[in-house]
Amino acid sequence: MTSHSRTRRSYFGDMRFLIGIVLVIASIAGVWLLVGAARQTTPVLQASHTIVLGEPLGSADFQVVEVGLGSLTDDYLAPQDLESGMIAARTIAEGELVPRSSTADAEAGRTTTIVITSSGAVPDGVRAGSTVELWQAPPSEDGRSFGDPRILVADAVVASVAEPEGMLNDARTDVEVVIDRTDVADVLSAITGGAAVSVIPAGPAE
Repeated sequence: MTSHSRTRRSYFGDMRFLIGIVLVIASIAGVWLLVGAARQTTPVLQASHTIVLGEPLGSADFQVVEVGLGSLTDDYLAPQDLESGMIAARTIAEGELVPRSSTADAEAGRTTTIVITSSGAVPDGVRAGSTVELWQAPPSEDGRSFGDPRILVADAVVASVAEPEGMLNDARTDVEVVIDRTDVADVLSAITGGAAVSVIPAGPAE
């Protein structure tokens, strides 16, 4: 075997060795980067209770949690992002991380709250955050009965349900609901006109 052949074989052997070392280093670096990314967390806001549509947002409504969101980090509200005058743009469930898209400026809000007295017992499962329909049955001319019920508001959101007190109040419950400002006149007209207003779950019972 010539010295030239031995030199060439040694050269290729060294190259394979070096390539093997580079591949091992690259593999270790990749694993290290993946582990580092998985361990990287960011503080974001988590709802400490159910927050309903249109409700003003404050620090007492949230807790700060450390989570690993990766590229989605900017989609969620961080503690420093909470500003005065912010409201919920939709219902935010208890324990939910708060997306930026679920908040809005109060000046852009089109909703308000109003308290109604349901003429019947509020169905089980209706609670803060539930979407409900409001139905009204107008009083008859003689005031002794009510006419056919018809829908008053198709998509109200419950802000709170007052617990009835005493046996005589079991069938009537005060419910605070969030409605669009354009519906306020109709709701107040139904209430002041003596209509029987009922709260009906919108969709499957929760």
